[in-house]
Amino acid sequence: MKHAASILVLALSLALAGSAVAQAPSDTLKKLFDDEWAWRLRENPLFATSVGDHSYDDKLPSVTVADAERRDKDTRDFQKRLQAIDRTKLNDADRINYDIFARSLNDRITDDQFKGYLMPITNREGFHTDFPQLPDNVPLSTVKDYENYCARLEAARTYFDQQIDLMRTGLKAGYVLPKVVMEGLVDTVSPHVVDDPTKSLLFAPFTHFPDAISAADRTRLTERGKKAITSSVVPAFTDLRDFFAKEYVPGGRESIACASLPNGKAYYEFLVKEYTTLDLTPKQVNDTGLSEVKRIHGEMDAVIAKTGFKGSFADFVNFLRTDPRFYTTDPQQLMKETAFVLKKIDGQLPTLFKTLPRLSYGIKPIPDFMAPKTTTAYYEPGAGDGTRAGCYRINLYDLKSRPLYEIEALSCHEAVPGHHLQGAIAQELPDVPMFRRYDWVTAFGEGWGLYSERLGLEMGLYQDPYSDFGRLSYEMWRAMRLVVDTGMHYFGWTRQQAIDYMLANGALSKRNIEAEVDRYIAWPGQALAYKTGELKIRELRAYATRELGPKFDVREFHDVVLWSGCVPLDVLDANVKAWVAKKKQS
Repeated sequence: MKHAASILVLALSLALAGSAVAQAPSDTLKKLFDDEWAWRLRENPLFATSVGDHSYDDKLPSVTVADAERRDKDTRDFQKRLQAIDRTKLNDADRINYDIFARSLNDRITDDQFKGYLMPITNREGFHTDFPQLPDNVPLSTVKDYENYCARLEAARTYFDQQIDLMRTGLKAGYVLPKVVMEGLVDTVSPHVVDDPTKSLLFAPFTHFPDAISAADRTRLTERGKKAITSSVVPAFTDLRDFFAKEYVPGGRESIACASLPNGKAYYEFLVKEYTTLDLTPKQVNDTGLSEVKRIHGEMDAVIAKTGFKGSFADFVNFLRTDPRFYTTDPQQLMKETAFVLKKIDGQLPTLFKTLPRLSYGIKPIPDFMAPKTTTAYYEPGAGDGTRAGCYRINLYDLKSRPLYEIEALSCHEAVPGHHLQGAIAQELPDVPMFRRYDWVTAFGEGWGLYSERLGLEMGLYQDPYSDFGRLSYEMWRAMRLVVDTGMHYFGWTRQQAIDYMLANGALSKRNIEAEVDRYIAWPGQALAYKTGELKIRELRAYATRELGPKFDVREFHDVVLWSGCVPLDVLDANVKAWVAKKKQS
């Protein structure tokens, strides 16, 4: 009997111990992260594919208003579960994960309160530009891959109809893009309305199958693809074209300001904090922009003096915009010049970085259908499972607005050591929750991109004063954003005021400036992140250099910055200062 009682006590002790372990705050937190990540993949099958999870490769997201409201409720439930965890009982790493996750949830909930989901596109990007690029972003190696691809083509019309209903709801409630930035919107959709399905960009995978796919499967899949394009894809783009032309563009807002949206002033104040990750007001951001514009002007004047140019700043900028020596008329020449610069940079990376990612990158042109309304270049992340490299996209439209002296700074930002290096490292982070590998914190990511342009000086770039002026022109561009974005969305500036300010203070071509201003109008707050993040990284590097003296190692510093992932700026600040303190103690 005594022996049996002892066994009972032992069993109860083990059960209680097991229960305690199961309920440990760190385990509860991990379970929450895992649940939210699985939910995120399930809710957005396209995102799941991009990060290497192929459980939903045959599906598209459901994006009705009811879906948005349901997702908001789910996010609030995740927030309640997080708040129920005792943060004080977590270790340092989990407290960082907790804080980053908490910020992400809060930002998503707040954006939903302002009905941001009712404006699912900007003037230059959204589902309407992403979908035609589907072949570049999904696996196409097996018969199953092709069947999944066909299933997504067949679902296109439902997906587009839901997006149209979402925007129509936004129209009725006053959540719509300004009319002035929607010129050309129909033109981005019209090329996909084709009479012959083989002329669609989405037919491309059926023109070159992998060798392992049999002739019979090729014939079957090709016919299925043609039918899907004819019965689903083309009607989807036709409906969207007609909606844009007849309802959305005519119904656009007359005012360009975010402040003109329902509760728009408060919304913009939130966007400033969301995109900078700092507790800043529009006025503080504007003041920083004015100060930076003044400082960079002084550096630009010094570079102009080195060239021997005689004339005013405006004269020099006009010279850069018009002298044919700075431009090429051959699209392939622009690609080759870019590739040459990238190889020079690749060879210098080990001098500034101790640890480099495995994933490679390539360069491609921006698709023709979207080139006229989009930026000079951009970066597309590689697949999360390592099966697709990162891609640096270059705009070959209107070559007279793509000066060669900008190539070095642009490549440092968009490819290496900028977005590709940072993004590929984030995907390879060990021992962090999945969301830490793929969440995008604009202030960090774009701040790192701008900081990377300056790293070109340390890699031996910008030997030509015109190229160095190009670097400063890009830095000026980001500084001016702080002035014009807050100016238009909060302080009553007109579109023309913003264009004139950027023409007077920078060296970008008029076409690029107009495209950029329209981008800021359509995407309020996002442009504030670049300069804010870059200034924080430079501030922390100066702090570490000053505190560590001869112990400072720039390669270690860059590892500390990048191998923590894409984090809010307050987390970056804490990470760097903790590293400095540890180095000083050693």
